[in-house]
Amino acid sequence: MWLRSTALAVPLLAALGTAGLTACGEANDGRQVNIAVSGDEVTVSGSKITTPTTAAQAVADAQVASAPAAADVAVNDHPAPPDPAPDAAAPGHISLNRLTGNVDPAKDATFAKIPEKYIGGQRTWGQKDAVEAFGRMAEAAAVNGYQLKIVSAFRSFDDQKKIWEDKWTGATLVEKGKLPKTIPDPNKRAKKILEYSSMPGTSRHHWGTDFDLNSLDNKYFNTKDGKRIYDWLVQHAGEFGFCQPYSAKGEGGRASGYEEEKWHWSYKPVASWYLKQYPDDVGYERLKGFLGAETAVGLDVIPNYVQAINPECK
Repeated sequence: MWLRSTALAVPLLAALGTAGLTACGEANDGRQVNIAVSGDEVTVSGSKITTPTTAAQAVADAQVASAPAAADVAVNDHPAPPDPAPDAAAPGHISLNRLTGNVDPAKDATFAKIPEKYIGGQRTWGQKDAVEAFGRMAEAAAVNGYQLKIVSAFRSFDDQKKIWEDKWTGATLVEKGKLPKTIPDPNKRAKKILEYSSMPGTSRHHWGTDFDLNSLDNKYFNTKDGKRIYDWLVQHAGEFGFCQPYSAKGEGGRASGYEEEKWHWSYKPVASWYLKQYPDDVGYERLKGFLGAETAVGLDVIPNYVQAINPECK
């Protein structure tokens, strides 16, 4: 009898319970592994172990008996996956730079280029799992006659800094006015910008998990075509892992945070990791390097904005 894997051979022989039955196998490193059953004893490579009562225990005993090679034996010849990179995105192991957008997506293995056919703006990178999931969602939407385009994806700290400071200084008009003149008080000015724009270091777009789709104006989603697309997303986006983090506020909705953004959709399987770790690793002392940063503490932006999202996205 020839059995490739010790982990498979031992429970099989134990189940047979046939005295004098023997088998041999080969570990992944080429060493021969000999197995024999006699009464209630199993011998693996010369070491005796008592026949276990369950297959699970047989596997465990066989691994101990054939050490140090047992860790290298692969069931069905499929090798174990490689260890993740030291800075790989995983629960509890997300780097501070990734949380705050201080990365170059072209040099970061957790990011991927968005396929050209889905791009509707200048932001062309996203977290790789989110990009793949979006592709599946976009194809499903296309089958039903809906075209999804990403108008904004990953934004670095510096990208967000420019958006924020252009509003802060009046270079970008807000409600047809220059904020330093219309709202001179720093805290009130920051709060006005925070209706739709995040402080640098706090944006979900830093993570590459969030995409703005088709338009940056809620009014578009009230048009015939826009409403059909939004209704389709509400009904089906969850099937692909996406949710709308900035849902409507008010009764039955969020109590604080950004205003509703019907265009903003987040890939929850990855974004939820980032959201969970964010308040533990990113304190207010790290929110600096941009105009108006001193207002972050008074406005308590981490719980009131970063964490103030649709509960379905947490």
